[in-house]
Amino acid sequence: MAAFARVSGSVGLITLQNPPVNALSAAVRQGIVDSVQRALREPEVKCVVICGQNGIFCGGADIREFSGPMSGPPLIPMIHSIEVAAKPVVAAIEGSALGGGLEIALGCHYRIAHSKTRLGLPEVTLGLLPAAGGSQRLPRLIGVPAALDLITTGRHVTAAEALQLGMVDQVTDRNVTDVAVKFALSVVGKPLDARRISMHSCPHSPDLDELFERTMQHVRQRARGAIAPVACVQAVRAAATLPYAQGMEKERELMATLFTSGQARALQYCFFAQRAIGRWSMPSGARWDTSKPRPVHKTAVIGLGTMGRGIAVTLAQAGFPVIAVENHEKQLMEAKQAISGMLERGAKRRGVTPVLNKITYSRDIQSVANADLVIEAVFEDMALKEKVFQQLSAICKPGALLCTNTSGLNVDHLASQVRNPELVVGMHFFAPAHVMKLLEVVYGPRSSPEALATAMAVGKKIGKVSVAVGNCQGFVGNRMLEHYMEQALFLLEEGATPELVDQALEEFGFAMGVFRVSDLSGLDIGWRIRKGKGLAVPDPTTGQTARVQQGRRYSPVADLICEQGRFGQKTGQGWYQYNTPGSRVGKPDPWVHNFLKDYRAQHGLVARRIDHQEVLERCLYSMINEGFRILEDGIAAGPEDIDVIYVFGYNWPRHRGGPMFYAHMVGLPKVLERLEHYHQAHPDVPSLQPCNLLRKLVANGSPPIQKWKEVMKKINSRL
Repeated sequence: MAAFARVSGSVGLITLQNPPVNALSAAVRQGIVDSVQRALREPEVKCVVICGQNGIFCGGADIREFSGPMSGPPLIPMIHSIEVAAKPVVAAIEGSALGGGLEIALGCHYRIAHSKTRLGLPEVTLGLLPAAGGSQRLPRLIGVPAALDLITTGRHVTAAEALQLGMVDQVTDRNVTDVAVKFALSVVGKPLDARRISMHSCPHSPDLDELFERTMQHVRQRARGAIAPVACVQAVRAAATLPYAQGMEKERELMATLFTSGQARALQYCFFAQRAIGRWSMPSGARWDTSKPRPVHKTAVIGLGTMGRGIAVTLAQAGFPVIAVENHEKQLMEAKQAISGMLERGAKRRGVTPVLNKITYSRDIQSVANADLVIEAVFEDMALKEKVFQQLSAICKPGALLCTNTSGLNVDHLASQVRNPELVVGMHFFAPAHVMKLLEVVYGPRSSPEALATAMAVGKKIGKVSVAVGNCQGFVGNRMLEHYMEQALFLLEEGATPELVDQALEEFGFAMGVFRVSDLSGLDIGWRIRKGKGLAVPDPTTGQTARVQQGRRYSPVADLICEQGRFGQKTGQGWYQYNTPGSRVGKPDPWVHNFLKDYRAQHGLVARRIDHQEVLERCLYSMINEGFRILEDGIAAGPEDIDVIYVFGYNWPRHRGGPMFYAHMVGLPKVLERLEHYHQAHPDVPSLQPCNLLRKLVANGSPPIQKWKEVMKKINSRL
């Protein structure tokens, strides 16, 4: 709702009331309409101030309303009634003014913001555009280039930047409502036409066409198939080239197309999925809201390789004191220099002071004795990690949480090495750890709910999107990724090239295809992991790596590439060719093409034509199939958990919603049918055999993704 009161004798104060962010629900919109009409009707009211309850102006639309028929007054006429009002209307902006909230403020004649306010039009992140006049008013107020930047990215700006851009008229550190009331009284009787943004002309520049062409090219490249950013450019172009009324009509047409699109559904699903994963629970029934995290005042990181450095930076930037341990003197010095540089660059970007004093360096593992939380980030070797956990068990104070950053080793086995196995969990960061948002928090059968709650709370404090997952080889993300990569290699054996596979995946929306990613991260990493699993081992009789290992089809192509010393960008040769070692620009390599041709001839394989559709179906559906197995095994609580992991940790295109949501959009019967088709063609590839949960969901009428958990519960209750 919106409450109306008369203050300072003649100021009509309209307060938006819909906690926690005063979203523009139907009731709030009705309250605004009624309050504005009352303020304009009452002769005692000379001016109006609009503010929000509890220190927040307005967080925008109530997204929950998007899934059904809209009720209540529409936003556009409501904002228009504010703008055409004969009495001055001032927006008192505190906390945040986002989306429809900022559009309301743009409809006001004046805008005053608290210094800690953030403003923005983030609709593009939901697959939409600011369609209550935002795409038409903002360019008229701050100019086309700045408006294009804000609207196509959805980024938030500080009050200081908003003042510099001209989005607000004044910034204050005082009570913003009191300042706005005083200001409103000072402008009573002044002409308002110049304050009505819709009456402004868009500031024009001589290179307007070139600006839009350049921006559209950049946006298309960055969007990787997402349609909302492109529509945002088109809407701003309408503001720059058409009268306001015609621009509003163009905005309406574009929004109508976006609102019902599958991409908007996917992006809004991601929005709610990110919130759903915070409500974690364990198989024991323990929940986030009943498990109190332990206080964490001091942290430690063991091992200062690439991952350890990033983790130390992340903890320090969040305000945690960190003891950083590396037992090799040279590596310690290198790490200290690298971490200082990372902290300084991060502080410069955020405009704050570097927190160099938060990190204490040591070569002695004894220095972590008083830490509340220790994260082990040593080399991915079980024997080494066992030794570290045995040492930590002897050194650390009782109650210290012991975490491992392993990307797939058995967390429960590491827990067996310590006195208090219930205090061991996995905290699987993603590289680079100080940049990537995802954190897989891995619990084993011995992990206590309190330990998991503590790790989740720390994850939240350091700004990560934390997902609680069960313990198994590869956890969720890497367990699924293995099948994605496996199919890509099989496709090479059957006739594809690395660039054909990558092109199909990049057109789907991935920033980089599987082979480009391998070159970037280093082919030797996967080679080492495969060796650790007993794969990539030559047959003693032939000296060649067998194409059937552990009872299933295996492709040794990547191993053979590594045997040639081709490890990717760092060696200048991998799946692609690079001008120099370390170069980021790869081009197709004739050597790889000839190698594949010889490999097929050696093994009697006849190359065939492989199209993009087969690449997507083989790579993505095998990954999705493993996702269903993960749900079936109880490793992830629901499809939302898997999708959040893939969007934030593996650069799955956000506008596709995540692998499980994508399966839902494609249609589970189709996914099932194509998996059956490919498994029939490749019976020696178990990952292509449709899992039981997928079959059960199809047999139950392919319910919407929000209902999958009900089917999962029925299956689990029968086990």
